Amino acid sequence: MSNPTDLRSILARMHNEIIDGLDEELEMEIDDERLDALINPDTRHEQPGTDVDRHTYFKELLRLQKELVKLQDWVQHKKLKVVVLFEGRDAAGKGGVIKRITQRLNPRVARVVALPAPNDRERTQWYFQRYVAHLPAAGEMVMFDRSWYNRAGVERVMGFADEPQVEEFFRDVPEFEKMLVRSGIVLVKYWFSITDEEQQARFIMRITDPLKQWKLSPMDLQSRSRWEAYTKAKEDMLERTHIPEAPWWIVNAVDKKKARLNCINHLLQQIAYEEITHDMPELPPRTRNPEYYRAPIPKQLYVPENY
Repeated sequence: MSNPTDLRSILARMHNEIIDGLDEELEMEIDDERLDALINPDTRHEQPGTDVDRHTYFKELLRLQKELVKLQDWVQHKKLKVVVLFEGRDAAGKGGVIKRITQRLNPRVARVVALPAPNDRERTQWYFQRYVAHLPAAGEMVMFDRSWYNRAGVERVMGFADEPQVEEFFRDVPEFEKMLVRSGIVLVKYWFSITDEEQQARFIMRITDPLKQWKLSPMDLQSRSRWEAYTKAKEDMLERTHIPEAPWWIVNAVDKKKARLNCINHLLQQIAYEEITHDMPELPPRTRNPEYYRAPIPKQLYVPENY
């Protein structure tokens, strides 16, 4: 951090992160007119200073999210069961892409599972047991933000699982996943790959940014000093659990926005879906009763309008 060039680089990245955070909120709050302009370039009016790259990102993100809605309808219509695993090093961007996938979907159909460390009771169970409880029923999509592969990664590197337990996991997991696929589950596995330098930069930003400090745990900090051990564990995991029924897919995640678009685009290609047509609903007229009286609401019950 003493090198002025490094400091300027970190400050520039922090600035870009702030802008990116604002972009994330814009994605949620974008109005219909702006949405139409992004999706239909012919109706878009260029504004001075428009960031072309950002425009392309939003345009593609919205297009892909529209396709995700179609996929969601297809999953419901065909009663499919979909499981998507997101694995990778700390700060690799797994949560960001999961947020973009689920952002415009029905949470009753597409849900996220991010399990904490197992409790004392769960440690005595069959290793896969607590994950099985979250598998989808028909018409559901489940995104695992980290999964049973914790045993091959953090548990192995940090010493929470001994080598006999790790070997047992490697013997069991191919059969477990084949069983899931035979039961009709569509299983997709992603590994988000970042460089040593990129993780270092993202950790420094998290340490510095009060809005992101909560993302850093003592385990995350220890993972920095064990980069090579995690690399060896990852390589072993990919080699021993890459099976035809459930192959691994590597996402280059150094550029977070490109990673989001590439991952969503790839996920959409894993299921042959079609658009489900829906009848346009008709809004019934509001029934009015001349005897209805709406009692006044006390002013103190209202949230203060400070904005």
